[in-house]
Amino acid sequence: MEQAIFGAGCFWGVQAAFDRMPGVIETTVGYSGGTLANPTYRDVCAGRTGHAEVVRVVFDPARVSYETLLAAFWRMHDPTTRNRQGPDVGTQYRSAIFFHGPEQRAAAEASRLVEDTSGRRLGPIVTEITAAGPFHAAEDYHQKYLEKHGQSHCHS
Repeated sequence: MEQAIFGAGCFWGVQAAFDRMPGVIETTVGYSGGTLANPTYRDVCAGRTGHAEVVRVVFDPARVSYETLLAAFWRMHDPTTRNRQGPDVGTQYRSAIFFHGPEQRAAAEASRLVEDTSGRRLGPIVTEITAAGPFHAAEDYHQKYLEKHGQSHCHS
């Protein structure tokens, strides 16, 4: 098994989208990319931790490739808006890929270049690509939130 970490706005919808993909074994919502150890949702929402809302995806590379996960990541959010997705505004909602190792970094950078030059976007891609650091799982009530509440997406 391998893992990937993606930030694409509100982590509830991102988790639900990855959960529907064949080959994805497990997803966990949480926080990454910041400086505060053991952040809480309240800490991250205050916007002073540097953390993004992210989803850690554990996947079977024999069933789904990292490149396929990247393609899904680009489709599930707007990577041209800095620190914003829909009505959610703040650095915690930034578009981010946290890579594990040089192969993921190269794939993420190549994927961003393809997406940025595809002509599908109205503006340039602002997604950050950075090495994965500590991942902090979000509180239990955030895990599988949409599934628990019978919803399929975050915003109407």
